Amino acid sequence: MGSQEFDVIVLGAGISGIAAARFYLEVHPECRLSLLEKDTCLGGVWNSRRAYEGFWTQWIVGTAEFSDIPMPRPPENDTYYDFFKAKYTTMYLEDYVDRRTYAGETLRERIRFGSHVHKVMKAREKWVIYSKDKTGDTHIFHATKLIVASGLTSRQYIPSLSGKEKFDRPIIHQENFGQSSILSSPDVQRVTVLGGAKSSADMVYASVKAGKKVSWIVRDTGTGPAFFLSPKGKGPYKNAFELGSIRVASTLSPSFLVPESWWTRFLHETKLGRKILQGIWTGANAEAMPPENIKHREKLLPHTPIFWQNGTGGLLNHTDFWETITDSVEIYQSDLRELDAGLVRLKSGEEVPTDVLLCGTGWLPALDFFDNDLLVTLDLPHEIADEPVEYSEKWATLEKEADQKVIQKFPMLATPPAHYTKPRTLTPYRLYNGIASIRDDSIVFIGHVLVGNYFSVTEAQAIWATAYLDKQLMLPSIAEREKQIALFTAWCRRRYLNNGENGNWMTFEFIVYSDHLLHEVGLSSNRKSWFKNLFSPCMMRDMAGLRDEYMAKYGNDTTALGASKHGLSS
Repeated sequence: MGSQEFDVIVLGAGISGIAAARFYLEVHPECRLSLLEKDTCLGGVWNSRRAYEGFWTQWIVGTAEFSDIPMPRPPENDTYYDFFKAKYTTMYLEDYVDRRTYAGETLRERIRFGSHVHKVMKAREKWVIYSKDKTGDTHIFHATKLIVASGLTSRQYIPSLSGKEKFDRPIIHQENFGQSSILSSPDVQRVTVLGGAKSSADMVYASVKAGKKVSWIVRDTGTGPAFFLSPKGKGPYKNAFELGSIRVASTLSPSFLVPESWWTRFLHETKLGRKILQGIWTGANAEAMPPENIKHREKLLPHTPIFWQNGTGGLLNHTDFWETITDSVEIYQSDLRELDAGLVRLKSGEEVPTDVLLCGTGWLPALDFFDNDLLVTLDLPHEIADEPVEYSEKWATLEKEADQKVIQKFPMLATPPAHYTKPRTLTPYRLYNGIASIRDDSIVFIGHVLVGNYFSVTEAQAIWATAYLDKQLMLPSIAEREKQIALFTAWCRRRYLNNGENGNWMTFEFIVYSDHLLHEVGLSSNRKSWFKNLFSPCMMRDMAGLRDEYMAKYGNDTTALGASKHGLSS
């Protein structure tokens, strides 16, 4: 059992971990920093193990890269309205970690692959990380600072399946779909996909294209099927992502993150403005619905309008998606009752014979290496029953007051449609700015928010987190930060319903969230002239000057500077 000392440990080597490590090392190139990655390859969702031919990105060329090194444009055969196959993100990340070198060591050389972190604790003002390698040997790491970039999609969720022991067929989560032999195996002819999410639709489509007989089970008691938007743009915008990446589009979502102006007050606080907004969102919802003329359309309709994002969704990456799904797939709308030998029985009474069950059933927070006491202390999601009464009462009071502010400011959120809400056993994330615990300033969380573009958001988070860990920020008091956290939690719950219960959902706010973080650090070089700032798509090249701006403002290797700036008094 070995033990090693570091200044900083980063948990995870996906987009979030790479972004965090890179910027921290830009400021502290001599820092003893290491990344612990449980997988055998880097990239998280975008790693080579998870890849398969039909896997496409939901972002476009120019946005799927870090600001310092552009991604080469993929071949035109592998692009669709500037969206592209996911393998090019994988290739970019693999190349990136080889090209970034600090103190003679590349980012890749700092990654310890196959490190399964199973315990994290705090002792004598240092973080102690216990990790097992692929041989089962335990390694112990000590660090002054800890960056948790384990992400939201690294810990599988597979629901309890009655009769699983009798099924005698593979049950494969979406994480392992790419590395499985399902699509090429002659022994697998019948494929059943469980779940209505975008990932489920991707597995359904890929399985049909591989010549399999496919059944798709979408629960009738959950959030319903995913919505699917056309990738095509409107007006001067080439695609839907460009359209969603302009700052003026952010004003269409009722959010405290959007800077207040006469325009936002008109849209959200006047009857005429809300009527205009309703028309815009009604049009967007109509475009996200399955075509009128397809079979089984009623089984593929999302259960709530796109505005509320109560379920999941994505972009159509294939021109023949709807034709392929409706002509070649048997769709069931029912909850699963039990499994039997090569058989899936549904509560509707229907039975589905199958050779494999693919689960697009989502994820759990990748925080299981913290014990319950530390989860509570850091205000991370934990069992509601484990929360001390005084904590529960405090947050209940703060969130009740905050909820009144939300509905007063944004009347649209006061009356949501009828919708499914999953019974809650965990508290929400309660991190300041979605990054920092208010009880320990030696730890930050990168990539633990749900947003539309992780490259831009994690780069902004990495900048903010570096300034925070270096105690360069003038933060509000703990009491004020608690109020801001409660306001975000209450808004998130109102704005995104079931998904918002997690306290970390910002699908339509990723541009203004990044702006907010950079504003707190005092950086603005990503901004343009007023017209372009509002109507030009935000691309990663816009953030290229932030590193130099940060250095000019705070200097290099600033760990010891500004030690009293955090304002940790209550």
